[in-house]
Amino acid sequence: MRILRALALAAAAGLFVAAAPQRPTTQSESQSPESAVPSAPALVASHGPAKASFDEQIERSSRRMIADGRQIFRYDTFGDEEFWGGSLRLHEAIAGEQLGGVGAGVSPRTALAVGLKVDAEALPPEIVRALRRGKLDLDDPANTVALLRLNSVVGVTGFFEQGKLRSVGIQCALCHSTVDDQLAPGIGRRLDGWANRDLNVGAIVALSPSVQPFVDLLGVDEATVRTVLNSWGPGKFDAALALDGQAFQPSGRSSATLIPPAFGLAGVNLHTSTGWGGVSHWNAFVANLEMHGKGTFVDRRLDDPAQFPVAARAGFGNVRNTPDLVTSKLPALQFYQLAIPAPKPPRGSYDLPASRRGKQIFTAQCSTCHVPPLYTEPGWNAHPPEEVGIDGFQADRAPDHAYRTTPLAGLWTHQKGGFYHDGRFATLRDVVDHYDGFLGLGLSEQEKRDLMEYLKSL
Repeated sequence: MRILRALALAAAAGLFVAAAPQRPTTQSESQSPESAVPSAPALVASHGPAKASFDEQIERSSRRMIADGRQIFRYDTFGDEEFWGGSLRLHEAIAGEQLGGVGAGVSPRTALAVGLKVDAEALPPEIVRALRRGKLDLDDPANTVALLRLNSVVGVTGFFEQGKLRSVGIQCALCHSTVDDQLAPGIGRRLDGWANRDLNVGAIVALSPSVQPFVDLLGVDEATVRTVLNSWGPGKFDAALALDGQAFQPSGRSSATLIPPAFGLAGVNLHTSTGWGGVSHWNAFVANLEMHGKGTFVDRRLDDPAQFPVAARAGFGNVRNTPDLVTSKLPALQFYQLAIPAPKPPRGSYDLPASRRGKQIFTAQCSTCHVPPLYTEPGWNAHPPEEVGIDGFQADRAPDHAYRTTPLAGLWTHQKGGFYHDGRFATLRDVVDHYDGFLGLGLSEQEKRDLMEYLKSL
């Protein structure tokens, strides 16, 4: 069926523009600032109306920050289309030769298979009906391009000129959002902050006609770059590759780590599994160094040529772009992320009586580090590898040579791909067995099962 192709042609624009974000306007956004926040009765002086109280200003500011932060998280590319479209030419691989690109193109079926998600709320009713009836051609790359035009591909923006796809950019939501599969697998309502453990970032990047920027950065040939990218697998990404060039562990396993969730971080100090800094630091790091946006980023720790030879050579410790398309957006982005709660587990997804028994075990054996309700330590929540009983390979790729105590709330949402930073423990039972042995807890079989049920209840 060519329904999306027809929509694409009908919506063709004459200027170089990105598809407009499709999102409902909230009440607070549609109202004026004065009417957006209900105010308590106030005394009115004879010379004019009373000014809003500072409490009211705070309320207005917080609502504005949430709305702005959500928009940035979902739709802002920070100017990175210059890299993904301009340098890698990824859009050409998506469009395919018949639509002015290269190769066979990327069909919706292929896009979904590599973990890309579609925002059902951005789709017009006729497309929703076609999907429900199985009447949509999921094997035609033209329909992928049309979905980009509708701005319905989560975390990816298409830029169009005279009706043709001319570039693409990515957003935070690419890795740190998924959908609820309400309409079909991979197509549903957005779930911001959830880790997309289906997303095969490496395979997607490897589709690019050019990987020359990575060749130049890492000092290796094109075949090596593509081999490394394809070694990551679903749900993983290697943020440190562009810093130290270590594509593989001594064991031969990929150095890529699991994509983490971006929810439940309010009150949590260190943002990543190996520390680095808080939410705002990591947002600036990723927006500039990983997404390749156009902003400012300063971290002199990256100037160390012994630990970070690639970053030091590339000058990543002091990045400056004019205009700066990142820095002004960091406050609202951080505010929104900190407002995303850890999702509650579905009813019936765990054994309630067992979880209550497991809570007692957790309190006695685990809560020293996983302090409720943060389920990590308030303050400096990091430990050297020997304190958690694993090797230091990934810890040594970060400045503090340590592993963060992972916040556990919402654990049930990201069990795919395994546990720990690199998925080394395939199941929750493997994690419990590791600590039972390493710390000599002496848990019985029943206690282990109860503890797992409690962890699933968080």
